[in-house]
Amino acid sequence: MCAHLLPCPTADTDDRVLAVPVSRHPEQGWTLLCNGVVLFDDDGELLPDGQVVLSRPWTLAVSA
Repeated sequence: MCAHLLPCPTADTDDRVLAVPVSRHPEQGWTLLCNGVVLFDDDGELLPDGQVVLSRPWTLAVSA
């Protein structure tokens, strides 16, 4: 789906949310990425295969 010079992460990788947005709808609370993932403002995701991801696996870096 991605035709960029450097391909975006695929929808089945952990870094899928780093793909390039192709359609933004902030008034509705969602963004479509070029890998087919729909991101919602509440941190939910809808993958191209219909799978729902309720929260992103972000971790905070702890300074020593």
